[in-house]
Amino acid sequence: MLFIAGAFDSVSVIVRGSIVQLVTPDEMRGRVSAVNNIFIGTSNEFGALESGLTAALFGPVLSVVGGGIGTILVVIVVAMIWPETRKIGALDKNLR
Repeated sequence: MLFIAGAFDSVSVIVRGSIVQLVTPDEMRGRVSAVNNIFIGTSNEFGALESGLTAALFGPVLSVVGGGIGTILVVIVVAMIWPETRKIGALDKNLR
């Protein structure tokens, strides 16, 4: 399962990187990529800290279940607040 989770994470990194490169205007691409890399670089460490603290306080099972529920809630809230994220469409539309 760890291998599968890692493989899906790698695909996620490629998709997010592609979206940043394809959707960002040329004059902003460097700055947006830099900020994106900072967030990606710190998110793993922050996530590990949060997971460890949550598991220590509530136990590993509640930590995993709560993290899954939290992820689903974040996706729903983002889709509601920024509906344009649901309309991104095919990644290759800007290449045509």
